[in-house]
Amino acid sequence: MAFLKAIAVLTSALALVQGSRAPEYQVKAVFLFNFAQFVEWHAPADAEARRAVVIGILGDDPFGAILDATLRGERLGARPFEVRRYRQWRDIDGCEILFISRSERDQIGEIVTGLRNRPILTVSDTDDFARRGGMIQLVTDKGRIRLRINLDAAQAANLTISSKLLRVAEIVRSSKR
Repeated sequence: MAFLKAIAVLTSALALVQGSRAPEYQVKAVFLFNFAQFVEWHAPADAEARRAVVIGILGDDPFGAILDATLRGERLGARPFEVRRYRQWRDIDGCEILFISRSERDQIGEIVTGLRNRPILTVSDTDDFARRGGMIQLVTDKGRIRLRINLDAAQAANLTISSKLLRVAEIVRSSKR
């Protein structure tokens, strides 16, 4: 039932964007919440199963209070959600989903290299993020948010992205630099 709710919320988010009825980062906050429903991490140990699902923001926070409000009271199974804000990628610990702000665009290569093979779903709306080794890029195109997914990056971190999410995304490969 929770999975069906997640699909309905994701579909609603896509409809809102396409109708331009919601602010951009409000919709992106809903996407971050829903990514938790469509990505599979390693089965957590008992202690981990009770720990909060952490969605982190690296760099300047474009969401303000929107992400906190979106996640308030939500759960992934028995696990509540928590938002953490980070200034440096080296400080990231216990984070499942990491939104990398545009303020970090010049360090994207260093960040994705430093987080490579860690089970952290990396997400950004920075240009060429997925081709530079990030996992999910949120692309605004003619008033719509589209997804670019780098499956190689997700597989290197041992994350499985649902085929339902892959169906609505453009699959890209890392560029060789």
